[in-house]
Amino acid sequence: MDPFFACLWILTGACALTWILSLVTGEHSWVDRIWSIVPVVYVWVFAAAAGLADARLDLMAALVTLWGIRLTFNFARKGGYAPGGEDYRWETLRGRMAKWQFALFNLFFIVIYQNVLLLLIALPAWTAFQHQRPLGILDVVATVVFLAFLVGETVADQQQWRFQNWKKSETAAGRTPRPRFVQTGLFRFSRHPNFFFEQAQWWVVFLFGAIAAGSLLQWTVIGAVLLTALFIGSTIFTESITLSRYPEYAAYQRTTSPVVPWFRRGARDAVTAP
Repeated sequence: MDPFFACLWILTGACALTWILSLVTGEHSWVDRIWSIVPVVYVWVFAAAAGLADARLDLMAALVTLWGIRLTFNFARKGGYAPGGEDYRWETLRGRMAKWQFALFNLFFIVIYQNVLLLLIALPAWTAFQHQRPLGILDVVATVVFLAFLVGETVADQQQWRFQNWKKSETAAGRTPRPRFVQTGLFRFSRHPNFFFEQAQWWVVFLFGAIAAGSLLQWTVIGAVLLTALFIGSTIFTESITLSRYPEYAAYQRTTSPVVPWFRRGARDAVTAP
């Protein structure tokens, strides 16, 4: 079977499975639970279709696998795979919509759109499959950049994890955590450094396909573009919830870059958690 059509069959199955599970369980984070898995499968489908004989496809598959392992681990330790591990934003959104509106949102955005997006971000592997050629210096540079972004996201997630655990321990001890959201480490330079590194890795995946084709003018850039658009919307929605909980977040917004790490804009230093 052509690898692209094989991926379409996987996409169809993923959509059906996540939609049915959302209806049966009443939870709507099933796409989140496969987010770190199916793109890895898609890239390996193309690598396998090349007989695991194309070095670039094998490299892409290995790098995306590292991405998937890291993201799966981080999602699991936060309880994402446990019953009741639904994204808190869906609960907020359900409160703002009529039941039928959220049902349509679940089907067309959460299930179909996001599953399609997971295929689209992996399709630079299809470009590489169609233009199989030896690895070059640009592939080496792209690999180093990808790994740097992977390390950056790992560090950001670890800093967030440590802060949340500290915050829980303070609350359990009857103390009010100060600050109430992380503002140190990489979060001193970006309000969402993990969002930045996540998107950046998939832009590098697109570059691998472009390198194989010998041109940046590839339609498969749509995956990285739509992923970035998704994160923009997600960031705005997430921050609206955070601001409603923590009014002091407004000061953090005024001083710190939203996504791309950058120097703080002349303000008082953040309060540092122990």
